[in-house]
Amino acid sequence: MKRHSLQHSLVALSIGALMAGGAYAADQVKVGLLSTLSGPGAGLGVDIRDGFNLAVKHMNGKIGNLPAEVVVVDDQQNPEVAKQTAERLLKRDKVDFMTGTVFSNVMLAVGQPAFQNKTFFISPNAGPSQYAGAQCNPYFFNVSQQNDALHEAAGKTMQDKGFKRVALIAPNYPAGKDSIAGFKRFYKGEIGMETYTALNQLDYGAELSKMRAANVDGVYIFLPGGLGVNFIKQFVGAGLSKDMTLYAPGFSADEDVIRAVGESMLGTFNTSQWAHDLDNAANKKFVADFQKEFGRMPSLYASHGYDAAKLMDAAVRDVKGKLDDKAALRKALEAAKFESVRGAFKFNTNHFPVQDYYLRVVTKDAQGKLTNRTVGTVFKNHQDAYAKDCKMQNL
Repeated sequence: MKRHSLQHSLVALSIGALMAGGAYAADQVKVGLLSTLSGPGAGLGVDIRDGFNLAVKHMNGKIGNLPAEVVVVDDQQNPEVAKQTAERLLKRDKVDFMTGTVFSNVMLAVGQPAFQNKTFFISPNAGPSQYAGAQCNPYFFNVSQQNDALHEAAGKTMQDKGFKRVALIAPNYPAGKDSIAGFKRFYKGEIGMETYTALNQLDYGAELSKMRAANVDGVYIFLPGGLGVNFIKQFVGAGLSKDMTLYAPGFSADEDVIRAVGESMLGTFNTSQWAHDLDNAANKKFVADFQKEFGRMPSLYASHGYDAAKLMDAAVRDVKGKLDDKAALRKALEAAKFESVRGAFKFNTNHFPVQDYYLRVVTKDAQGKLTNRTVGTVFKNHQDAYAKDCKMQNL
């Protein structure tokens, strides 16, 4: 009789809890961090992973006051491998959040399995135009920028500085196409050369010859990771930096690239929505602790990874750990109540940031070390060009 009464009480408690809150508080948060950790793009994924893990360390191993388990997996920069791995993280590991993705072709492959599984995907980098516009999804949030944005800032800068004829180079994949589209949205001068290269290309001899013949006064590249390292070395080695000024997005002229290229980076202008010298408390702590933890300066990618973890933390805390309440969790993510290393942070209606973009230049600091210095602001509260096409669904 007592046993029956106990069962009855538990059932009543369960129903009461569901009626009151609609979901139970979880006992931990499990994150699937699927990133590029091998091949030419490995440095980018490593920085995202390290930035994310530093944030978790700052939060005493917790996300939203719950113990955090971060399952780190290499996507090998391969969309098919990434899709299979994502399905394993979702079905077998039953992760509460997905994050980590660097490349947009990988993001487009792993997005649908996550959305179908009703799992929130917090992208720390990849921001394909599809997910910003017509294919926007309530389960997708991008904490970095829409693919075009840094290139739009570069296009505006080169337009404002009076460049008459420029050469454009980007890899032949979704983010490469987005990058050139973004640049041309704001640059109205003459395009002397527009070239799309293989995503694994490391020799740019043919492109440099074409560039020399094109008689341009400026060059804009979007070549992430090892691609940019090789291009810049070859560009300077060929003597082209004497006759044309090189511009890049922050990705292609960040601390990881500066370390790999060295003195040849001096004077390279680049656009970014983050810089290590941004004057806010969260950024100062992040930069100092990243250097202390990993023995190197953080890159843009590391800042994205850090902010992705902080966004999750704020949202999980907001819903008091009730991860099954997807509608409440979505609202908490949209509110973005965390201290970003960029300062003020807010999402647009398409779940992409509205934020400032800066111009940086590679220079030497007081200690003679090569690094980026912020020169000025290109855009204030800039939103992407695709938000108008997003008809965000309800859950």
